[in-house]
Amino acid sequence: MRKRNRDTIVIAVPKGRVLEQLSARLEQAGIPTEALTAKSRKLVREDKQSGLSYLLLKPDDVPTYVEYGAADLGIVGRDVLMERDYDVLAPVDLDIGKCRMMVCGLPKESLTGKRERPLRVATKFPHITERHFRAKGTPVELIFCQGSVELAPLTGLADVIVDLVETGETLKSNGLVTLDKIADISSVVIANRAGLKLRRAAIEPILDALRK
Repeated sequence: MRKRNRDTIVIAVPKGRVLEQLSARLEQAGIPTEALTAKSRKLVREDKQSGLSYLLLKPDDVPTYVEYGAADLGIVGRDVLMERDYDVLAPVDLDIGKCRMMVCGLPKESLTGKRERPLRVATKFPHITERHFRAKGTPVELIFCQGSVELAPLTGLADVIVDLVETGETLKSNGLVTLDKIADISSVVIANRAGLKLRRAAIEPILDALRK
């Protein structure tokens, strides 16, 4: 295993569309982003002057790296934390990457009333979905779909879907509507529990800057 420099604060960040918003948010907080935004295929970006190191990861992997101490801090969507139980702290909401976790379907679809069978739901968020409908007392049959989940109601694969909705344009283009809101989602800063306790003097100023 690669030995970490204990003087360096390691931040796990998600690759993808939220990275641009995150870079702007870090710059507003006075945190250098040159290493993070440089055009490179490197997955580890070190800024020796600031003592920061960035790990570029798939969003779903960010909490794992933080939980097991490979990173001190991480940036992740709240939906990832809701879907799986991670032993991490979430001290700061960045108010970026904002969207909604929604139940969606065809306009004629109803979530109320008696059914001859459980409501069939396609989603990549089975745990969030199961908890939501269980709280409402609605029996469901879950169908795991990794992508293009909007096709499920159109093809009869499922009655409804549970997915993240940002602008709603994709739903509208496919003749779907929102039926029920599960949660508001945004990107949050997460921290390793032990790391925050042992390295608070180095980590807390970063969190304070992001809070402002």
